[in-house]
Amino acid sequence: MSTVPKRSAVEQDHTWELKDLFTSQQAWDASYNELKDLKKKPSEYEGKLDTPQIIKEVFVLEDDISLKLERLYVYAHLHHDEDTTNPTYQALLQKAKKLSVEVSEALSFITPEILSLPETELDALIDNPVLADYKFTLQEIKREKAHVLSKAEEALLAQVGNLSQAPQSIFGMINNADMKFPNIEDENGKEVPLTHGSYIQYLENPNRDVRRRAFKAVYETYAKQKNTIAATLSANVNKNMFYSRVRKYPSVLEMYLQGDNIPQEVYTNLIDTIHESLPLLHRYMNLRKKLLGVDELHMYDLFAPLVEEYKWDITYDEAKQTVLEGLKPLGEEYLQVLRKSFEDRWIDVYENEGKRTGAYSWGAYGTHPYVLLNHKDNLNSMFTLAHEMGHALHSYFSDEALKYRDAQYTIFLAEVASTTNEALLMDYLLKKSTDPKQKLYLLTYYADQFRTTIFRQTMFAEFEKIVHERAEAGESLTPQELSSIYYDLNVKYHGNEMNVDQDIEMEWARIPHFYTSFYVYKYATGFSAATSFSKKILEEGKPAVDSYLGFLKSGGSDFSINILSKAGVDMSSPEPIREAMSVFEDVIKQMEELTK
Repeated sequence: MSTVPKRSAVEQDHTWELKDLFTSQQAWDASYNELKDLKKKPSEYEGKLDTPQIIKEVFVLEDDISLKLERLYVYAHLHHDEDTTNPTYQALLQKAKKLSVEVSEALSFITPEILSLPETELDALIDNPVLADYKFTLQEIKREKAHVLSKAEEALLAQVGNLSQAPQSIFGMINNADMKFPNIEDENGKEVPLTHGSYIQYLENPNRDVRRRAFKAVYETYAKQKNTIAATLSANVNKNMFYSRVRKYPSVLEMYLQGDNIPQEVYTNLIDTIHESLPLLHRYMNLRKKLLGVDELHMYDLFAPLVEEYKWDITYDEAKQTVLEGLKPLGEEYLQVLRKSFEDRWIDVYENEGKRTGAYSWGAYGTHPYVLLNHKDNLNSMFTLAHEMGHALHSYFSDEALKYRDAQYTIFLAEVASTTNEALLMDYLLKKSTDPKQKLYLLTYYADQFRTTIFRQTMFAEFEKIVHERAEAGESLTPQELSSIYYDLNVKYHGNEMNVDQDIEMEWARIPHFYTSFYVYKYATGFSAATSFSKKILEEGKPAVDSYLGFLKSGGSDFSINILSKAGVDMSSPEPIREAMSVFEDVIKQMEELTK
């Protein structure tokens, strides 16, 4: 596809069906107006939360309001992401965001008022049968006690909500709507458009000049915006510091880990264990340099094909079929839902003008999840499909099995289901492959999964940690400082075999996840847990599948570490990461054997 189509030109079958959320804009408006009225009702309970029955009533009301808001917000956001330049949906999203802040304010008294009860009464509420459905909620409220403020302060913080969204919203508009890359010359001397969606495709081009041109064009474009984007990222860090100090956390990192009840050792273990394992990444860089036959390995060579003349075009229909085959070890219950998702238009498939970049799964409780893709006919897009359907089916099974509150699993758990799908798909493809070139192609892809999902995300996590620590120590985050930290980390992670191009110092400016702070480490921990799950599923069959489906149906009904532990994976130790590293070493060995 030489040009990116307008949204109106995309075939309906390749778009998601948002009528499953609201049948029309009028239905959305009616629900919006209903919620505007309903959000006044919680105030009737203020100052009266002193009996189990009243507390139950307010929780039921809170669930009703939250569910209605979730559906409104998701609908507006999904429409906005179809085409971020569409003013109708920009306005709709702003309305939803504003209402979200108002709702947050209307409900903000509930937690502090419950926490104002004496400790003995709070413990009695946790064990009261009237509140059985809210036992975990009450346990969580008690855990947060040290960080919850007075009613007046919580109401004030709720009003600050709109301001706190600004850094992410501004970055999103710069990155998705305003950022325009220049055209570049392809291998045939033809001018072609460079977009967020096509950038990785150009980095995968066998022609080194095309890769270098795309790489330089992207980072030179970001460099022109470096002051604005540094100010945006710095504002996000300042926002985090404001909340961590107001809520009495020792650091921003601990504030973000507290949400999932994750010990800080999980984060530091990950970075330390990956530092231990950097020689493996350096060994892979050396192998990549050898297979490419280059004197110097550059950052724009990281996605270059290592298998000469091996081109694997995979259409979207073929990708769906292969994913279904690859996930057969998960059993018929899982496959049935997966087939349904393909048939009932849960997925928005192709890139169009103004569409949000990347891929995600999202939805509202009570309807099915939705998946946004920017599909290209290649192996990477097929794995993205498997990955996002892992998220979607995790949500589906949790929602089906549990009540609203308990169904919301933490982000710490989210990456496990998505990456287990990828591991099973890779196993299927490697077992099926008889062509040495294809096998090497797959092994390269798998090695790059380790590189991008464990090493790269851990490098991102370390960058976030350093940036926040420096800001907390009173240092300023200038574009030069951010670029210097980022460049030095690239040198450390990629080792002596890599010529770390200066342009890469601007990569921090294009990472949307830095606006969802201390999130990216979960990709690395999730990949490690998934390696363990997939191994058990393939070796043990049904008992492991039952245990895994039990994990998918556990939602957020317990602390994340406990849910994984019950399913046999202990993320509080470095062992799952070390296990993943041993698999990575095996992949490198197989590649070295095939290329002797």
